[in-house]
Parts: sequence; C-alpha cells; structure tokens
Amino acid sequence: MAEFPVHTAEAAGESGPLLEKSQKAYGFVPNLHAVMAESPAMLEAYQALSDLFTNRTSLNPTEQQIIAMTNNRLNGCTYCMAAHTTIMQKARVPEDVITALREGTPIADPKLEALRAFAEKINVSRGWPDESDIETLLAAGYTRQTVLEVIVGTAYKVLSNYTNHVAETPLDEAFAANEWNADTQSVG
Repeated sequence: MAEFPVHTAEAAGESGPLLEKSQKAYGFVPNLHAVMAESPAMLEAYQALSDLFTNRTSLNPTEQQIIAMTNNRLNGCTYCMAAHTTIMQKARVPEDVITALREGTPIADPKLEALRAFAEKINVSRGWPDESDIETLLAAGYTRQTVLEVIVGTAYKVLSNYTNHVAETPLDEAFAANEWNADTQSVG
C-alpha cells in the first residue's frame, strides 16, 4: 500500500490553515486530518461535511453518533470506531448504546434502534432502502428530513472511513484506549 504522510500544519502548504482549525477544535491535530491534508480539497470537504452534519442537522449528538458508528462498523474502520467511541464517551452517550454500536447489536431504546437499523440499511443497500424501511423510521418518530440526514452522515463517514482504509492512518494516542478490531468487533 502506498504510504501517506501525516502532515503538520507548518509543512502542509494549502492545508496548513485547515490543520490549524483542527488543532483549535480538538486541542490536537487528529492523524486522520493530518493524512487528509495531502489533498486540501479532501480536508476541506471533510471539515465542511462534518460541520454540517454536527451543527446543521436536526439530529442530537447521540443520534449523530449512531449514524457515524453504524457506518464505521459496517465499513470496518478501526480508526473511526476508536475515535467516535472516545467522542461518545465525552458526550456522555449511554454505555449500553456505545456497546451496541461497537458490537453491531440492537439498541434497547426502540426509537434509537430504528435509526441504527435505517443507517445500516442505507449503508448495506448503497442507498436503496425499501419503502418499508422508510416507513419504519417514520413510525419510530423520525421525519423525511431524518432520512436525508442519514445520507449526509453516511457521506461524511465515507470520506473518513475510505481515507483511513487507503492511508492506513495510525491511531492517535487520544483514541488508543478505545481501539477496535473489525475481526472480533470488540475492543482490540
């Protein structure tokens, strides 16, 4: 596999200001962002889509993480599984929800489970859910807006998951305690 550098803000050229933005947001530059800095368009697209998904959708932080983690798991992204587990812990997402998402098992809360199941359907069907899948999500209390926001979340995760696959992004120390193994679907 081709090696991708982990850039610093000082050496990232056009991506330098974008990495500085990451530094301000996270208190460090996540390796994912430092790898994406190879392409200013990639890093800018990722940051923009992340911001839209986080700040412009109708979804609360737990719902956002359900969509993100479902895609991370299905796409086998070990980096994002660890990173988003850490994010969920800091956001105080209930431990049973975190465990279900890491293991790919149903969430006890029926509404949240409907969202998880729909996010999974969007991923595995490559965007071709059955009408009954949409009706089930709507019956759980979500809206047509939610249907489209699940697609936004899926697109956001494609950018990071696929980048991590091709670049074999090294896991940051900040996320190491939540390492995840795709083969066992558990803590590494």
